[in-house]
Amino acid sequence: MKRPLVIIAGPTAAGKTALSVRLAKNVGGEIISADSMQVYRRMDIGTAKVTPEETEGVPHHLIDILEPSEPFNVYEFRNRVLKAMEEIYARGHLPVICGGTGFYIQSVLYDIAFGDDAGSPEIRSRLEKEMAELGPGAMHARLAACDPAGAAAIHENNRKRVIRALEYYELTGKRISEHNAEQRERTSPYDFLYYVLTMDRESLYARINYRVDLMVRDGLLDEVRALRDEGVPGDCTAMQGLGYRQVYDYLDGLCTFEEAVERIKTETRHFAKRQLTWFKREKDAIWIRIEDYGGDRGRILRKMTEDTQALLLRSPAAPPEKTREL
Repeated sequence: MKRPLVIIAGPTAAGKTALSVRLAKNVGGEIISADSMQVYRRMDIGTAKVTPEETEGVPHHLIDILEPSEPFNVYEFRNRVLKAMEEIYARGHLPVICGGTGFYIQSVLYDIAFGDDAGSPEIRSRLEKEMAELGPGAMHARLAACDPAGAAAIHENNRKRVIRALEYYELTGKRISEHNAEQRERTSPYDFLYYVLTMDRESLYARINYRVDLMVRDGLLDEVRALRDEGVPGDCTAMQGLGYRQVYDYLDGLCTFEEAVERIKTETRHFAKRQLTWFKREKDAIWIRIEDYGGDRGRILRKMTEDTQALLLRSPAAPPEKTREL
């Protein structure tokens, strides 16, 4: 029998976090973050990290597990998630993966095993240095030369994924676009519900702009300045996150603070658009459009709860002797 799994995905600022907490409380779940930046300690405001109060007592995993200077990638994510899921199942609870990093979610959902192509720290380090020296445009052009389809699917400002695609090509001689297409054809070892939360573009963009304004109000500048003062380099993985690299540029005198804030808003809107493009390729996704429910998130929660309860009836999270405790 396949074990149950629930995923709540979607673009940034769609309201995934609050919904995931309420669902987990309703169905005996524990939440695993699928956010590539919330793994870092002391990076709270710019990542919109869930606060202790917002968790409402629901256990959260893969949050605050690394120092900002440490690298993090899909292999590390998958390994840590699989370990967390085993522990959650052992407690008779349901894993609820919540986040917007589609590739990370895919690696777990379809049990993508990384073998010889799992990465090379030496190649990655060299490519990161070349990215810093040559810039994202030149590196994206290099990717386009060896993998046009891959380059078309990855925005040049997504430095992490551009580097990953180039690293994969150097390591294996294969195009990452072909690899990703193959993985999307895999079947999942889980009995799962894969929700993608979204809304009309204008409303989403308004929420993004408002969220950035809140981040500025709550001290984003001080957060980035503190990280810079403690010696976190501007070219490390953590500082490539939205909100961080733009403020870093301001602190380096490359733009005004107002320009940095406007760039955060613009690039976050572009990022949300790319997230939606990714999720549209997921054949098993269940799209939840806020407008279809009259903007009533309580109705959405009720639907998800009913769906999940049906899932647990056919695929209990706990071993047979623990099922009654759910």
